[in-house]
Amino acid sequence: MTTPSVLISGASIAGPAVAYWLRRHGFAPTVVERAPALREGGQAVDFRGAVHMNVLRRMGVLDEIRRLRTDPGPWRVVDWRGEQVVALPTEFAGGEVEILRGDLARVLYDLTRDDVEYVFGDSIASMTETPDGVEVTFERGAPRTFDLVIGADGLHSNVRRLAFGPESRFVRPSGHHVAIFSAPDHLGLGRDTLLYNEPGRGVAAAGARDGATAGVMCVFRAPGLEFDHRDVAQQKKIVMNEYAGAGWEVPRLIEAVPDASDFYFDSISLVHMDHYTSGRIALLGDAGYGATCGGMGAGMAVVAAYVLAGELAAARGDHRAAFPEYERLIRGFAKACQRVAGNAGSFLAPATRGAIRRRNLAYRVLTAGPLMRVLDKMSTKAATSITLRDYAA
Repeated sequence: MTTPSVLISGASIAGPAVAYWLRRHGFAPTVVERAPALREGGQAVDFRGAVHMNVLRRMGVLDEIRRLRTDPGPWRVVDWRGEQVVALPTEFAGGEVEILRGDLARVLYDLTRDDVEYVFGDSIASMTETPDGVEVTFERGAPRTFDLVIGADGLHSNVRRLAFGPESRFVRPSGHHVAIFSAPDHLGLGRDTLLYNEPGRGVAAAGARDGATAGVMCVFRAPGLEFDHRDVAQQKKIVMNEYAGAGWEVPRLIEAVPDASDFYFDSISLVHMDHYTSGRIALLGDAGYGATCGGMGAGMAVVAAYVLAGELAAARGDHRAAFPEYERLIRGFAKACQRVAGNAGSFLAPATRGAIRRRNLAYRVLTAGPLMRVLDKMSTKAATSITLRDYAA
C-alpha cells in the first residue's frame, strides 16, 4: 500500500498541527504557504482547559510553549485620563498559557520541518478531483496530484473558495474591524494591558517581553467598510483615518502604524458552513468554522487537527469514512467557540457611551468575590466542549 499524500494549504497553526499528526499516522503531508517565510509576530493567542492542554502535551510542545509564554498581567480598562475603571483577571484574556502567534507558528514548524515537506512562496491555483486523487496546479510550482487536500488557510481561505464557492457565501462580517501592530512602549506597561474606549472604537496596549515595545490592538465599528485584504497600505490609511482625533494616548500609539512591519488588519467575522468537507477536500480551523478573534482559534485549530488526522488514521486513509466523523465530532466544539467569539467586537468597541458603561459595570460585578467563578466558567466552557478520542499513532 502506498503512503497517502495530503496537501495542506497554510503554514500558520492549523496547517503544521495537522501535518504533525498526519506524519505520526503514516501519511505524507506537504504544506504550501503563500507567504515567502513563516509569519513572525502577531497577536497573543492562548490555550485553556484540559482539552487544549491534553493535545499540546501529546504533541510534546507544552513545555516549549510555557517557556515562550508572554506572562500577561490583567486587562485594565481606563478612562481618558488613564485612570482604571475596571480590571479583568489575567486568566480571562490569557487563559492558562499565552504565546505570541508567531512564536507558536515557529514551535510547530520546528516540530515538523524534518519530516514534512514545506513549500513557501506559492499557492494553489486550481484543484480537479478525480476518482484517484486531486490534481492540483500552483501559481508557481509544477502541477502535482495528491490523495487529499486540507484547507488550513484562514478566514480568506483559498481552498474554500476553490472547492465550495465565493467567500461572501460563508463569511459573516460583524461590522467591526481589528488592527494589530507593535509600537514603542511609552506607557511603561510592564505585564499589564490597558484598554481605552470611545463610542465605536477601542485601543488595547499590552506590554511585551522586551520592555521596550507594546502590542497594540485597535478595534472599531464600521459596517459596510470595503477593503482589499492584501493591500496593507490601504489598510493602514483606514486605521489612521478611523482614529483621527481620538483621546487618551491613542495618537502616540497610532504614530507607529505607517512603519509597522508586523501590521495585521481584517474584519471581525465568523465563518458559517453547512459542511466542512467535499469529496477529497476538507477545511480545518478558521477556514471552515473560525472567527477573526475571540474564538480561541489557536486552541480550536490544534484540537481539530488532532481529530481530523486521527479520523483519517482510524479509517486507514478512507476519506469517505473519516470526513463525516470529523464533521460530526468537531461541529459542536466549533459552534461553542464561535458563540464566544460573537461578542468580541461589541466587547472591545461598544457602540455608545451607555454601552461602554454597561460593559464596565457588568465586568465590575463579575470580577467581585464569588462571581469570579462564573467568569472562569464562561471563559473555559467552550474550550472543553469536546471529548477526545485516543487514536493509535
